[in-house]
Amino acid sequence: MKTIKIKIKPDSTRLDQFVAEKDKLLSRSRAKKLIKEGFIKVNNRSMEPSYIVKRGDLIKIEIPSPKPIEVKPENIPIDIIYEDGDFLVINKKAGMVVHPTQDHPSETLVNALLYHFGNLPGIAETLRPGIVHRLDKGTSGLLVVAKKVGALENLKNQFKSKKVIKKYLLLVGGRVEKNWGKIVDQISRHPKDPRRFTIDQSGKEAETSYTVLERFKNATFLEVVPKTGRTHQIRVHLSHIGHPIVGDRLYGGKPLFRIFLHSAYLEFTHPSTGKRVSFESELPVDLQNILIKLKKDD
Repeated sequence: MKTIKIKIKPDSTRLDQFVAEKDKLLSRSRAKKLIKEGFIKVNNRSMEPSYIVKRGDLIKIEIPSPKPIEVKPENIPIDIIYEDGDFLVINKKAGMVVHPTQDHPSETLVNALLYHFGNLPGIAETLRPGIVHRLDKGTSGLLVVAKKVGALENLKNQFKSKKVIKKYLLLVGGRVEKNWGKIVDQISRHPKDPRRFTIDQSGKEAETSYTVLERFKNATFLEVVPKTGRTHQIRVHLSHIGHPIVGDRLYGGKPLFRIFLHSAYLEFTHPSTGKRVSFESELPVDLQNILIKLKKDD
């Protein structure tokens, strides 16, 4: 049980927002859920997440033990652009979580895969059966899923040994002056905010290359190739050089209905044939429309 006594007059802040700011282990959505379930109370009373906290309020936070997640098949449509006996390549839509978590126990890509394909490698041991790599919830584009244990191990090793070529299309704030650049900076989890990662010279090696595709008045359209695959790597690196991705509010990006980040190209060695294979995905229409608007406004 954690108790917070508000001794000074706070800014006009909702209860769910206040709790998420004070307890960095809780996301705002998680705090909202706990408030609705009665695990977070104000002055020993249950409140709505929209309650405005006041000076003198006593907030008690109880974190329940996590419930076991049961991964169930769900009839969710997925866009499959390639499939054979070893793997499939999916064009993930923005907003879809890849695998179940406490915050998102259902309606994930894994739930959809189990409905459409049944057994996948690792289904009995993990919440990520068949998942070779992942994309953030807001990121759209190409993602490879293994259908056999051997293919899963082979593909994971290719990602780990940096033998996979990945290309992303994204829009950043401001004008990037260099036509091409490379960012080499170590990354680790933020010491005060577990949702974020940050540049840290004692962190893990991370390398990102970028090429300017088009410049606008206050934004730049880039193709980015990450050599390593650290969590939030592209987002952290672009923000670090002063050009956060548009729509990426977590790292200082300008507001947009989604993050402008799309996995557009994947190339790797086929686990059975040994031949290099590649796949491409066009920029989604909603992001294409943003570029069209920027051209008109220039």
